[in-house]
Amino acid sequence: MKKHLTLIVLILTIFCFGVDKSIAQSKKVDTVSTDDVQFTSIPTKADSIAMRKAKMASEAAATATQAAANGTKTPGTVVLKAEIPKTLWQIFIAGFLGGLLAVTMPCIYPMLPLTVSFFTKKAGSKAKAVSQAALYGVSIIVIYVALGLIITLLFGSNALNALATNGIFNFFFFLLLVVFGISFLGAFEITLPSSFANKLDQNSDKGGLTGLFFMAATLVVVSFSCTGPIIGSLLVEAASKGERLGPALGMFGFSLALAIPFVLFALFPSALKTLPKSGGWLNSVKVVLGFLELAFALKFLSNVDLAYHWNIFDREVFLSLWIAIGLLIVLYLLGKIKFSGDSDLPFISVPRIFITIVVFAFVVYMIPGMWGAPLKSISAFLPPPATQDFNLYNLQLSGGKASAETADLKDIGPKKYADGFTRGKVMDLEGWYDYDQALLVSKKLNKPILLDFTGWNCVNCRKMENNVWSQPEVYKLLKNEFVLVEAYVDDKKVVLEKNQQYTSSYSGKKITLLGDKWSDIQASRFNSNSQPDYVILNSKGDQLLPPQGADYNPDNYIKFLNAGIAEYKKNNGAN
Repeated sequence: MKKHLTLIVLILTIFCFGVDKSIAQSKKVDTVSTDDVQFTSIPTKADSIAMRKAKMASEAAATATQAAANGTKTPGTVVLKAEIPKTLWQIFIAGFLGGLLAVTMPCIYPMLPLTVSFFTKKAGSKAKAVSQAALYGVSIIVIYVALGLIITLLFGSNALNALATNGIFNFFFFLLLVVFGISFLGAFEITLPSSFANKLDQNSDKGGLTGLFFMAATLVVVSFSCTGPIIGSLLVEAASKGERLGPALGMFGFSLALAIPFVLFALFPSALKTLPKSGGWLNSVKVVLGFLELAFALKFLSNVDLAYHWNIFDREVFLSLWIAIGLLIVLYLLGKIKFSGDSDLPFISVPRIFITIVVFAFVVYMIPGMWGAPLKSISAFLPPPATQDFNLYNLQLSGGKASAETADLKDIGPKKYADGFTRGKVMDLEGWYDYDQALLVSKKLNKPILLDFTGWNCVNCRKMENNVWSQPEVYKLLKNEFVLVEAYVDDKKVVLEKNQQYTSSYSGKKITLLGDKWSDIQASRFNSNSQPDYVILNSKGDQLLPPQGADYNPDNYIKFLNAGIAEYKKNNGAN
């Protein structure tokens, strides 16, 4: 008994120490908000984020020193919030919620009373039953965390970053989630080889820790038909976040939620009587998750469509599919449609009707989006509004008139690469896509440049554009006071002109695509690889302020823009 408890404490201490250490490292205070940063694949030779911190600190110190020497305050000084990155916690919480869902699956829920009863009867005493259940739970956690670590070791952190924007992987994830969704709807079951499960089951008969470990492994294998799609979706999400510990931490959250009920019911076996009886509701949970898997899969298909300019999966198409899936969930919950594993529904329970109301309300909320409503709560996951054929919101914002240049720019020539980015246009803001041309425009109009490092697949970029840029004061500043440069670092379609192609001195790679060029510029010049990243430049290309990342407070963003305008007028307004 003491040996078992000592082993439990030792394993949990080692694991928690590792996780706490990694999270503590990610909580270093930064001068730029990196909350919910979306990573894209770029070539790097060093830790660009660390370089960026050092550079920004140096620039901030130099600016402060110069201001002190002049006896003046730095014009338009912006105080940026030092925020703690939450990505790892988000992955952990997503994994934990996924584990709670897995407990309600038909493959696991009925096993709760059986497994706990087995521990209670075999142990002979409550204390021994609790220790065995705890070891059983720890074994579940070890197995799933090992799976997450294997994913990281196989791909590596750089490869995990690449998953977020790689077209092949995104399309693979789309197909994978569709298969998972169809499986949950009851078309087939995804199972591991039965011989594998039988072998593990035989080993579970051994006594002690070994037997408990193989007993846990048997649960993992046997329940794979239910947990596999949840685990797969979680690993896809964790991998696309680009965090080194993402898959392992996600699996820790998942397995912790899965293990807790077994330990708790071993502590309080009488509580098993309060559990709802197994029945058709278990399959209903599974089917609803299947619909959600299909809806989630569409995001990955949208990523591919945008990055490779297929021009098929527009915003209204995306929304119409989500609305259709939502209506099917409503009809299913009301018992109007049934699947093969469903039992008869003699009446609708109160929890079921409340869930139906929530889903139907969400469907109603999405419908105005078909005509251009911003839908700010989900705008980050939707294709850009410019992909929509008819957008009443943009017409109202611009007064129904097309945007016009504020000066004669005929001598600048036609806007380069504009045809490739009409679907990424934000409201009626005039964006430029060639760096050298933007410098000429800035000099011609005597305005600073706002260099927006963005991406087709950047969730936080869409959230900034729809929630912050759409604010009247922000929109006015962007439209009238800046030359906006839209730098899509993940574009896979637009090819540079022959005389613009080059070999990067930073990465050593041949740069032939516009997206690769922007990635190279961001990494080599600004020591960054995160999007969105906003850099304010003068007409010579000199950086005026430390860059700013995603900050969803419009007031902070207005201060940042006004500070850039003030700095530009101070140093470059006369040029």
